[in-house]
Amino acid sequence: MATDKKIFTDSGIEIKTIYTQDDLALTPPSGGGGAGEFPFTRGVQPDMYRGKMWTMRQYAGFSTAEESNQRYHYLLSQGVNGLSVAFDLPTQIGYDSDHALADGEVGKVGVAIDSLEDMEILFKGIKLDEITSSMTINASGFILLAFYIALAKKQGADLKKISGTIQNDILKEYAARGTYIYPPKASMRIITDIFEWCAAEVPKWNTISISGYHIREAGSTAVQEIAFTLSNGKAYVQAALQKGLDINVFGKRLSFFFNAHNNLFEEVAKFRAARRMWAGMMKELGATDPKAMMLRFHTQTGGSTLTAQQPYNNISRVTLQTLSAVLGGTQSLHTNGYDEALSLPTEAAAAIALRTQQIVAFESGAADTVDPLAGSYFIESLTNEVEAAAWKLISTIDAMGGSVAAIEQGFIQDEIAKSAYEYQRQIESGEKIIVGVNKFQTTEKNTIPGFKIDEQVQTLQVEKLKTLKLKRDNDKVIASLKTLNEKAISGENLMPAVLEAVENYCTLGEIADELRKVFGEYK
Repeated sequence: MATDKKIFTDSGIEIKTIYTQDDLALTPPSGGGGAGEFPFTRGVQPDMYRGKMWTMRQYAGFSTAEESNQRYHYLLSQGVNGLSVAFDLPTQIGYDSDHALADGEVGKVGVAIDSLEDMEILFKGIKLDEITSSMTINASGFILLAFYIALAKKQGADLKKISGTIQNDILKEYAARGTYIYPPKASMRIITDIFEWCAAEVPKWNTISISGYHIREAGSTAVQEIAFTLSNGKAYVQAALQKGLDINVFGKRLSFFFNAHNNLFEEVAKFRAARRMWAGMMKELGATDPKAMMLRFHTQTGGSTLTAQQPYNNISRVTLQTLSAVLGGTQSLHTNGYDEALSLPTEAAAAIALRTQQIVAFESGAADTVDPLAGSYFIESLTNEVEAAAWKLISTIDAMGGSVAAIEQGFIQDEIAKSAYEYQRQIESGEKIIVGVNKFQTTEKNTIPGFKIDEQVQTLQVEKLKTLKLKRDNDKVIASLKTLNEKAISGENLMPAVLEAVENYCTLGEIADELRKVFGEYK
């Protein structure tokens, strides 16, 4: 008996009962192409994971640099091949651990890094030219990059071989997350300074990871995630072009960061559509080198999908999300711990999360062939529909004057808020089932051990800062901050002055504050 029940994805795309060849009568909006060929719908490498497995990263960082360093050594011993650093909130917004606003937050959601000395401890015993590091840092990303490069120089590494990523995506901070320091214009100037400086000094470094992850965590749909993220990407490219940078050079060092949620097929379609759209966008903006048109991306499984109720269910959710990222062609992946709705992940939960990636990689067969779901009537149709819906949103943003204008007018924030509200409404009405939350509930006792940060961390960091300020050459500190101030006013590239300040052991807060004097703060 036929049913007239309508089913929609979270993006509001209606799912038909059955898909046939007729659904593919429409040519994909941006053309076809094989794997490793424009527009990269099927992946950015001709042989994908047969040639090189995705980078298995685990996002980690908490407490002091000493404690995080121990966790990094543990993860590397377990088969992780890329580190992903989480920083505490004071570090993210340019405050040292002894700042009044840092009180109670030091080392809580990430590691506290106040100076080059902390960076030396964080990577003690780890050669920076033998691993890749991803640093989730935005407003103060340029300072953390300088710490990292200064440490690589001290280790005697060849800077031309150093590779990794700083997130460095400030537009999504204004739109969805809130860890900004400077006004948009000054922030965009710092970002293009990084593009320019890295192209010459650290050519393998990914200078930005344009992030849809936080947009999705704030409540957007899959369609909004790629529409807003690609719009932000376009704004960064236009800012770099205005500075006279070569799109075929800096375009190769742009990377993206997406979320993976539970609707397996919509997520796969989203990743495929995003690649195709970015290739078309970059071509239109003037790129001629195919490598500058490739959308390379890191994925993290969906933090906001994890539940505090029946937390072991989260292992199944993370497995589904891992599969969607792999079937969608990710270059790098972080899997969340099942206990993250309760606390920072314990070592045991982090190990299960990593094993989830390894099982998908080596036991599932999902990595054996390129774009395994290609040719499915359903997947191809859904890819087209996700793309069409995303282009519609992008054209609205373009009509407003681009991402910066759309954020200033509150459009992007309002769209995300509406989607978040609708999602919650559906859960509360029972239209959307979340297992263990609004259906299949049980009476539970939480027996999962939480991960606690020692309250002494703040005291330790403050003591370290006092000692550092007594033993460093404070005349050099004053001189390098003065140079930084002058470069900020003159419009010269800031990175050489920031690197010099870092090497003279100026602190993160001192550097951020010097630029606050020139640029002001965004309110």
